[in-house]
Amino acid sequence: MTDTPNEKRGWFSRLTQGLTRTSKQMAEQVVSTLTKVELHEDTIAELEDLLVEADLGPEAASRVANAYSRGRVGFRATRQDVMEGLANAIAAELLPHQGRFDPLAAPFKPHVVLFVGVNGSGKTTTLGKIAADLNSRGAKVLIVAGDTFRAAAIEQLTVWGERAGVPVIAKSIGADAAGLVYEALERARAENVDVLLIDTAGRLQNKTALMDELAKVVRVLKKLDPTAPHETLLVLDATVGRNALSQVEAFDRTAGVTGVVMTKLDGTARGGVLIPVAEASHAPIVLIGVGEGIEDLQPFDARAFARSLVGLEA
Repeated sequence: MTDTPNEKRGWFSRLTQGLTRTSKQMAEQVVSTLTKVELHEDTIAELEDLLVEADLGPEAASRVANAYSRGRVGFRATRQDVMEGLANAIAAELLPHQGRFDPLAAPFKPHVVLFVGVNGSGKTTTLGKIAADLNSRGAKVLIVAGDTFRAAAIEQLTVWGERAGVPVIAKSIGADAAGLVYEALERARAENVDVLLIDTAGRLQNKTALMDELAKVVRVLKKLDPTAPHETLLVLDATVGRNALSQVEAFDRTAGVTGVVMTKLDGTARGGVLIPVAEASHAPIVLIGVGEGIEDLQPFDARAFARSLVGLEA
């Protein structure tokens, strides 16, 4: 997903608007606290508590508070200084977890991308947006409706396929998902497809049988291509807050997550949860979403996100 400078500015505006609830919390509580008095130990402790309340998590909150206070003890900061200092400290936490998703850069075809996550996380919509973007860049794409448990999932993906101009392989409700995926990869090879995007059933991470079925899909792919899936994207819903942390661990263990997508950042006061999620995952954050439009899913930019989180402009 590439943008022109104007599109990047437009995306930053949408990101900032999407994180308004979080940045408002930062401004009303964190920033106002730090501009009222000179910075001292009690203020730093209060800052740390407020950052925990903003869902940064205790470890990250402590590091951000300490990084911000470095060189500022005994001084009373301006609002701008507080926001810049916090943005820099948060960006420093996130930069090591910033990743890249570009299946067209892969040296082999078809590049197989598996999408995992629980129902309602935005997984199917994310797949559809990526398919539309890849198709617009001239790639030959094939979608697999691997969630064979829900008619709504198949219908939703079919609509996305039509919207994106990308063919969708689907079967009836209750069909064997692993068998469907096997057939899809065979077809993708025969038709010289560039990218194969595979949806999976939305699984609760504590349902052993469902997670076993996901593991079966992975095993079947490897029968045809030992290196597949080449990427596994875990789609997380930011509105669930720190509950996303348990999903990271479970899906990584079952499917070998290579990248995290955080959606629905426009509908939550919990934008700060992206920080502990990033640190809990072995995989980087590669994409974030702040709306329903295709253009509202964009590559994760740690600095831009940190500035939006505290209410700063680009």
